[in-house]
Amino acid sequence: MLKQRVITAIVLLAILLPALFYRTPFPFSVLALLLIAAGAWEWGRLNGLRQAGALGLSLVCVLACGLSWVGGLLERPLPLLWAIAGAAWVLFGGGLLRLGVAGWPRIPQSLRLAGGVVVLWLAWLAIAQARVIGIEFLLSVLVLVWVADIFAYFAGRTFGGRFSKGKLAPSISPGKSWEGVWGGMAGVVVLSLAWVYLGGQTLYSQLAERHGMPMMLLAVIFLAAMSVVGDLFESLIKRSAGVKDSSGLLPGHGGVLDRIDALLPTLPLAMMLANF
Repeated sequence: MLKQRVITAIVLLAILLPALFYRTPFPFSVLALLLIAAGAWEWGRLNGLRQAGALGLSLVCVLACGLSWVGGLLERPLPLLWAIAGAAWVLFGGGLLRLGVAGWPRIPQSLRLAGGVVVLWLAWLAIAQARVIGIEFLLSVLVLVWVADIFAYFAGRTFGGRFSKGKLAPSISPGKSWEGVWGGMAGVVVLSLAWVYLGGQTLYSQLAERHGMPMMLLAVIFLAAMSVVGDLFESLIKRSAGVKDSSGLLPGHGGVLDRIDALLPTLPLAMMLANF
């Protein structure tokens, strides 16, 4: 399993890094679109569609992204869209987690499928726009999610259960603790302060320049918290479907949704903050 995981990670990096650092955003946007298409296929399978239906859902998602691209949305400021998307994630994300695993199937399938297409379309549009803004800007968002996840893992392993009375969401993801969440938040605070000190065109520097350091720190803590919501949201869907991974597309890693779940709310919210 570890060998598979390492090989898959190396192959992904060999594909992603050249696309990310290419002189134009085009190859990275195309690669992100392929990953989102795979995620849409997984979403369909997790929500009761057969192979043909899941492929159809993936095609709908690709068409939505393609029309946005052709329509010039990647280069256009969209503050209202990102404000609506951010508010929806905060309101509905928490509400869906409160419904729990048993509540997810009670939502009509058509609504779950349509919601998935919208979520994945927004994630693609956000990551493509972030790449248009700049490589360092995009990396500052991606690294925030990765650092939050890494710090949460080690804080949870080291301090889990020592300071809190219960687990974070035992019915959805029994392994996650409040200490892990706090550790992830501490990690992104350190990351953002260090990156602002070093300089660069990042989300952190934008927020610090426009609104001051205290507001910037509140923003990155908020993003770290919402990355947890994304992670738990996908775990809820998988538990409802009775599966461990969203698919086997990435050997050793599970599926695409397993790798991008925390980014689904974080990317649109980062764009919302960047337009604030």
